[in-house]
Amino acid sequence: MSLAAAPMAEVESGVSETLARERAAAIRDLRYELSFVVPAPRSERVQGRVVIRFTLAAPHRVVLDFPQPPASVRAVHTSRGPITPARQNGHLIVSAADTRAGENEITIEFTAGDESLNRNDEFLYTLFVPARAQYAFPCFDQPDLKARYRLSLEVPAGWIAVANGAETAHDERAAGGTRLQFAETQPLPTYLFAFVTGKFNVETAVRNGRELRMFHRETDAAKVARNREAIFDQHAAALEWLEQYTAIPYSFGKFDLVLIPSFQFSGMEHAGAILYNASSLLLDESATQTQKLDRASVIAHETSHMWFGDLVTMRWFNDVWMKEVFANFMAAKIVNPSFPELNHQLRFLMTHYPAAYQVDRTEGTNPIRQSLANLSDAGQLYGPIIYQKAPIVMRQLELILGEDRLRDGLREYLKRHAFGNATWVDLVRLLDERTPQNLSAWSRAWVEERGRPRFETVVRLDAQGRVTSVTLRATDPLGRGLVWPQKLSVAVGIESGTRLLPVDVSRASTLVTGAAGLDRPRFVLPNGEGLGYGLFVLDAGSLDYLLAHIEDVPDALTRGSAWVTLWDNMLEKRVTPARFFDAASRAVIGETDEQNAERVLGYLVRTFWRFMSPDERLTRSAALEAMLRNGLQRASSMSLKAAWFNALRDTALGPSSLEWLERVWRRDETVPGLPLAEPDEITLAQELAVRDVPHADAILREQLARTQNPDRKARFAFVLPALSGDPSVRQAAFARFRDVENRRREPWVVESLRYLNHPLRERSAIEFVRPALDMLPEIQRTGDIFFPTRWTESVLYGHRSAEAASIVRGALASNPRYSQRLRWTILAAADDLFRAAD
Repeated sequence: MSLAAAPMAEVESGVSETLARERAAAIRDLRYELSFVVPAPRSERVQGRVVIRFTLAAPHRVVLDFPQPPASVRAVHTSRGPITPARQNGHLIVSAADTRAGENEITIEFTAGDESLNRNDEFLYTLFVPARAQYAFPCFDQPDLKARYRLSLEVPAGWIAVANGAETAHDERAAGGTRLQFAETQPLPTYLFAFVTGKFNVETAVRNGRELRMFHRETDAAKVARNREAIFDQHAAALEWLEQYTAIPYSFGKFDLVLIPSFQFSGMEHAGAILYNASSLLLDESATQTQKLDRASVIAHETSHMWFGDLVTMRWFNDVWMKEVFANFMAAKIVNPSFPELNHQLRFLMTHYPAAYQVDRTEGTNPIRQSLANLSDAGQLYGPIIYQKAPIVMRQLELILGEDRLRDGLREYLKRHAFGNATWVDLVRLLDERTPQNLSAWSRAWVEERGRPRFETVVRLDAQGRVTSVTLRATDPLGRGLVWPQKLSVAVGIESGTRLLPVDVSRASTLVTGAAGLDRPRFVLPNGEGLGYGLFVLDAGSLDYLLAHIEDVPDALTRGSAWVTLWDNMLEKRVTPARFFDAASRAVIGETDEQNAERVLGYLVRTFWRFMSPDERLTRSAALEAMLRNGLQRASSMSLKAAWFNALRDTALGPSSLEWLERVWRRDETVPGLPLAEPDEITLAQELAVRDVPHADAILREQLARTQNPDRKARFAFVLPALSGDPSVRQAAFARFRDVENRRREPWVVESLRYLNHPLRERSAIEFVRPALDMLPEIQRTGDIFFPTRWTESVLYGHRSAEAASIVRGALASNPRYSQRLRWTILAAADDLFRAAD
């Protein structure tokens, strides 16, 4: 049966997999020629014109995605002349009679929707992932219809622009605006097409013969000067490393980076024009070691996408995790040479395991690779499972294959599918040829199924107290009998030191070879080198020893893994929050590794707010604040001082601490060795206000007047109502989020929600929980990919009561509009609440 004669499926809303397959089978040689006219006033709409050229084997209906009102389409022409396309569920349908075999051309004049244009008074940036290009212009909004794009823009006078392609023409027009044209791109999916225009400054550098440009809006020249060289150097180093690792040169010509204030993500990998959250790259003078590592990692991550995601793109968004796992996995390799003084195994542990466990331990856990019937649900695929768990899985894959065989397999994969699309199955088949292990069976457990294994350790001793055996027993908490094959290293602490015993887990019960004959162990830590993945239930003796003596464990990686494991055991109620808190408060004072210190301080803050009652907080606050002040004074580096100061700022309740913090905010006192920048002072003012310190309103007004950067000033003004001491003002601050226009700046909304639902406002904020959860389907429909999760986490952030837990359970039971993925989102975000309220 020919394509033209095949029965046509009903076109549903969004981009269904059925529609995507139909279009991918029919359309070839796709090109877009796009022009946009961007007016200065945000009240005026962006006008556009698109010429879409493609080849068909035979006449065939053409379904374009453009979910805008009919009036948004002003004219449509095909190769045969003007037409009026049919409209159905957000699509424009050109009949087969208006197409022909061979080359086709459709020209559409339209008014662009604002949903994905991110318009501000002085700048605009597009963000089309995962399938939001269709809101801005008519297109085939699916990843496996890659196209070449040629763009022209008319922008207000004084604005500049950057896009995927290089600028080829710049015409200052008599009418006062500017017309810019950009070179045609290499083949890209719609989600990677992008442009930015507005009032930006430009920094330029040359590295390894390649020009790099950085667009930004930062008004602090010293901050820019302090960061620019590191930013350029780290991009250049990442590019050089990836070209060597992949054996494929960078494929997209120019290389620009654009720093966006309050950008929704840490970064977005548009080919030739990466967008970043400005605060992720332009660090303050007091930046911690972790923040510097995070910057290097996000740079390496987004640069890796130029190969993994941009050069080779997943065929469908069920494999979106592939581009993310390779970007994260490569980033961990890339940053190591730039930070030779750091413990990179510990870095990998702290970056990936806690965040992955935060979802995988919950009722809301999900598989890495999920089915996806429609791209309207694609945004909910994103999260810690693909960003943090998947790199752990990839490291296990590398342990199976070996570094060289994995690298060679990836080189073949990239070369074979360059400028095209591929699936996880394509890669597994390619790698399966390189190992005797059954990778398909391995993939089922790690990639296709949800959850993590539970390990219990059985230690047997003889009459003299020497070890006769250590056994790891693995179970599937979800009752499927699943086994996760993995390599790990059991750390056995004895009087003479710590022994690391490699273990290859492939069945439910595994004997730890080499343990027999060891002296009585002080502790047995099944994840000693941070290799294994799962819930590691510590035996009672190990638990007692580590809680009492963890600071005596000499190896930083072993201590770090122990802290992650102890936190898991606390959540499993094998350790009380109070006992964990006491151990962390004692041990962190002498912690010599900054990464571990920051992790333990984070656990202290979280335990304080999420797992202690208000009365317990008040009882412990004086001792906690004294310990944090002492740690701040003793900290040996600026980054470590910042970590201690932030922990104090975030937990302070006592009058003396709050008075001191206010004097610091007023600049009457300084923190020796820790300069505070404008963002630090904004956060400090907010934390003081949410504690209802005397003159809180005056502090907020003064901070608003004091803030110099216009983008930070606008964000602070937006958040102000959420900080009010008047409950009616806070109610109004929440009510405004019912209007989608007030949710456009998603990071501003998330920050507001966190203050509205701060633990100190828990009693009054209970009224926000159910309305916010009821809004979640609309949040998913109108927001960007991370917004539903961040919305939910911020709403539940400060709640620990049985009443709040009951409200969440009630919403899950009674709201029929929740998809399975939204239910998972809620269950994962509510996990701390459920555990605290239980």
